[in-house]
Amino acid sequence: MKKTVKDLALRLKAHFPDIIAEPVEFRGECTCTLLDSNRLHEVAEYLKDQLDFDFLKEATSIDEPDKPLRFTLVYELYSYYHRVQLRLKTSIAEGNGKISSLSDLWASANWQEREIYDLMGIQFENHPDLRRILMWDGYPFHPLRKDFPLEGKASECGVLFTRPAPMEGGPFVTQPGLLDDEDREPRSRTPENKF
Repeated sequence: MKKTVKDLALRLKAHFPDIIAEPVEFRGECTCTLLDSNRLHEVAEYLKDQLDFDFLKEATSIDEPDKPLRFTLVYELYSYYHRVQLRLKTSIAEGNGKISSLSDLWASANWQEREIYDLMGIQFENHPDLRRILMWDGYPFHPLRKDFPLEGKASECGVLFTRPAPMEGGPFVTQPGLLDDEDREPRSRTPENKF
């Protein structure tokens, strides 16, 4: 028998009473917060096997540097059987920086966890291929962290494109600009220094 998302969230809370906070419903969406991030895999396995959340739509992270648990991981789960979506959130400290991978439960977690690792620096234990996905190997920073400057940081890499792109005159950047990093970044400009 099909259930509502609130019913499923309450079943999750009943099964894990000590580690799942009271589900929050807002504008038709339901969020469950996992208080013990070390048990993420166990809770996710229960969601998949017992509550029929068979699709991980999205995995993302939030950086809140002023909080003791700096990073919040957010998982958007969908049940094709019940036709409902559930949001699962958990937080980890910066020093810990490790959490269980869910790629063995949902294949779609593979690339999404790699993106979180690449841009936020969060390590996923037991991930089958944890390496950078957007930034190049050896890049020492994580650009979606709040303490990363808008104009970027200098690196030893230099100019990435050294030869003309195959589509001469196409949409590719093939020559380095004359502006430095700070002037080239549009979000760091003030109205007085537009060019």
